[in-house]
Order: sequence, then structure tokens, then C-alpha cells
Amino acid sequence: MEAAATRGAAIFLREAPLGATSFAMTAATINPREAAHFGALAADWWNPKGSSAMLHRLNPVRLAYIRDQIDAHWHVDARERHPLQGRRALDVGCGAGLLAEPLARLGAAVTGVDAAPENIAAAREHAAGQGLAITYFAGELTSLPPQTFDLVTAMEVIEHVADPAAFVAGLAARLAGDGLMILSTPNRTAASKLLLVEAAERIGAVPRGTHDWDAFLKPEELTALLEGAGLKVVDRTGLSPSPARGFKLGGSEALNYLIAARHA
Repeated sequence: MEAAATRGAAIFLREAPLGATSFAMTAATINPREAAHFGALAADWWNPKGSSAMLHRLNPVRLAYIRDQIDAHWHVDARERHPLQGRRALDVGCGAGLLAEPLARLGAAVTGVDAAPENIAAAREHAAGQGLAITYFAGELTSLPPQTFDLVTAMEVIEHVADPAAFVAGLAARLAGDGLMILSTPNRTAASKLLLVEAAERIGAVPRGTHDWDAFLKPEELTALLEGAGLKVVDRTGLSPSPARGFKLGGSEALNYLIAARHA
């Protein structure tokens, strides 16, 4: 679910505060407790000053990375306003649509899926108000019609699923032959435990219970899961706090990172 709660004092909202994206998207991976936790935040998802405030600040940085990877993968001119025109995009753990809507504006036919029905209801209402035709599903990834997608994203989701390997395999099964997959997730380091879990929850930047540090994946662990699902990592970058801009790409991966992959 785009998790909605800020993360760290660097604080990475799981798209649902940092993606509080939805969590387990297959029958084997959905974690009911996680789905309920983020579903309770649905009504506040689109409030830029609410519980998802940090996510609203983080989203432009993630979008910049996604755009760079789109341009590189499909050799698109950076000046093109609709680089996803004619392509299908799937946002898994979409929350209330913070990422799905920008992808639609980039020209994609977007499908969003989230484990929390409350998030999907909020996403549908907001998209309708924006005049955006986005297809939303509540439930497991397997509940979607049988089809593949050119772009598959899951931002701040894998750390919330019950079975990361099964989750990645499910994402890979939905990726078209020439498709691009982009994930983001916090790293399991001493710094992330201090800033994204302990400090964030203590100061109220993230709702208590949002993160389980033991479930965070190190880059090499996520890479192994992707390779095990028949994918090849093509790029990886850190996502870190910036005094000037709030967040920035590149540099340290100690708190959070993004990773792009394609079929091997």
C-alpha cells in the first residue's frame, strides 16, 4: 500500500507513507495486519500535510527515477511528455494512487492493486475527480485479469509482505517480455533502524507499528530474489534525505534504495 506514514527523520513514508503500498499482493503474501494498518490511513492519503506528508515530498524524487529508467529502457527522448503512451503500467500496493496518477499522466494505461479496500475506494474517488481513467482492484495480485504490463512498480511494499520471494515471483509473472520493473524499499541497516523505525515512531512522524526492521531487505538480498524470479537488475540507487530538497537520489543506500530490473 503506498504506505502512509513518514519514514524516518528522514522519514520515508511507505507509500502509504512511502509508498505505503499495499502489502501482500498474492494469496500467499498478503499480510492482513499490514493491510488493515494502512487501510485505516486511507482517508488521509491525499492530504499533503497529513499522515502522508512525507510521502508527498518523496513522490517527486521517485518519479524522477522512474522517468529516467523509462527513458533509458525504451530509448525515449527526455523531452517527451508522454513516454508511456501506448504502454500498460501496474502499480502494486498502490495505496490511494499517489504514484498511479502520475503514471497515467505520463500516458500509461494504469492498473493499481492494493490489499486494503479502503485505499482502493479512496483511489477511485480521487482519480475520478482528476478525470483519470485508472483501473483499480482490491485484493491479491492474482485477482487481476490475466495480462502482462510494460511497467511494474511496487514502492515500499516488499518489506510488508508475508513471503517476499513469492511476491517477487508474482511481480515477474506480470512483467511483459520487454518490460521494466521498479521497486523501492528500506535497507536493513543500523541507520534505518534508528531513523526509520525508532526515531520516526517516537516523534510521531510514522504511525506506530508501520515498520518491522527485521523485514527490511538488503540490496543483495532483493537482487537475489529478483534473479531467482528470472530477472536481471539493470540499475540501483540510494534514496536519502537532503537538507536542501528533502530527498535526493544517489549516494548512500543506508536508509532506502530503488532498484530497476528486466527479464534476464
